[in-house]
Amino acid sequence: MRKYMTNNDLLLTIDQGGHATRALLFNDHGRMMGEGLMDIEAYKPFKNWVEHDPEEVLSSVARAIKKAVNAIKMDNKKIVAAALTTQRSSIVCWDNKSGRPLSPIISWQDRRAASWINKFSQYASIIHQTTGLFPTAHYGASKFRWCMDNLPAVKIAYENNHLSWGPIASFLMFRLLEQRPLITDPANASRTLLWNFHTMDWDETLLNLFSLPKKPLPRCVPTRFYFGDLYVSGRPVPLQIATGDQSAALFANGEPESEYAYINIGTGAFVQRPFRNEIGFASKLLTSVVLQYDNMTTYVLEGTVNGAGSAFSKIEKELGFDPGEARQRLSDWMETAISPPLFLNGVSGLGSPFWVPDFQSKFIGGGENWEKFVGVAESILFLLQINMIEMQKHLPHPTKILISGGWSNHNPLCQRLADLSGVSVYRPVGHEATSRGAAYLLAGRPKFWPETATGSWFNPKPEPELKTRFQRWLTLMEKAIETPYKGDI
Repeated sequence: MRKYMTNNDLLLTIDQGGHATRALLFNDHGRMMGEGLMDIEAYKPFKNWVEHDPEEVLSSVARAIKKAVNAIKMDNKKIVAAALTTQRSSIVCWDNKSGRPLSPIISWQDRRAASWINKFSQYASIIHQTTGLFPTAHYGASKFRWCMDNLPAVKIAYENNHLSWGPIASFLMFRLLEQRPLITDPANASRTLLWNFHTMDWDETLLNLFSLPKKPLPRCVPTRFYFGDLYVSGRPVPLQIATGDQSAALFANGEPESEYAYINIGTGAFVQRPFRNEIGFASKLLTSVVLQYDNMTTYVLEGTVNGAGSAFSKIEKELGFDPGEARQRLSDWMETAISPPLFLNGVSGLGSPFWVPDFQSKFIGGGENWEKFVGVAESILFLLQINMIEMQKHLPHPTKILISGGWSNHNPLCQRLADLSGVSVYRPVGHEATSRGAAYLLAGRPKFWPETATGSWFNPKPEPELKTRFQRWLTLMEKAIETPYKGDI
């Protein structure tokens, strides 16, 4: 790993997400110098299915890199290293002789195999203590099993010893890097339900439990590693960091602080509280690895809101708004709405701390369509808040919330988060935390990693009506799932 950079050296980060692929170029002070963005399609052929075309995603990476390189006004020979961040829990199968994909990329949002994975609920405690996760269809195991059972090409490739499967990052590295490695990092490996926190490797007991073969899985290596060479404008650039998108986002402003809560709002919304070197578990939350190398591991307690940007997109379409209209007008609507309807948000499955895969979303109360959209925004905040409350059973109350992600640019949303939580919220100027965090790791975690400009603070104000809506929302959620939330509000 290159730990020292010279003037004008550039770092390339590739962030492959659920709606787009971004390639960004940073200098050694964390300043973004060039950017390329390519949208990708999410295909939904059936209820609870969410897929991407592997070749389309590969093409988007190459085209985004080209755009970023063309945007800079300097010699691309200055690009000295690269990092790859991807959607965690999204998987793909491929032929490791030809590189041909044998399945679509099955998104983390996809729940086609929910009934299969539900059969393992009696093993939830063992699975949680081994992997930090719960047996749900969002994670890789059920997706691998579905591919083996339903895609003849996958079964044939396995019988002929040509099958590889794994996180989307592994497929991208196999196809993009000159060495064609079969390899994965801890953050992405851990989202398969097959990776053991204690051994940092695939777990034979879980493989046997799910009747899945070990051979197609990639080799597990640390977050910082020489993964191979990515060719950029005809020149080899070493890929030295691979990790999950939310894992990288934690490092956008340097080393994460244990007393802070980190929230990232994109397709999903995630709240993370970091800790190091000792695995801790919470009965209703995830324990996730975000960084592992040099005999040091950083973990987080993590809460997940599956329906964030995906909920906005779904409801925008259902309510008949023009594409993008509701996103553009959300801030104004949040400023105007006095008492929006409540939204019981189970889009893409209800995540922590409730864990209900087939929860039926619905609005409670009347209102105009624009008010309903505000209700969706508040439901995301309510779900984040209940996760932070759950975290406080295990960790001290946070002293600050750092927020990032594309949806964080709405000031009223950030303000309501502060009002609801009672904690000051800080939003950096650059809200694309994943790429900046990857650049920080790629630069060798320098002590000097300044922001290019000061961000925005949102300090809590008394909002009793908002808190009353939260309490009512929680009561309705408990009634809908028939399981009272056992936590201190």
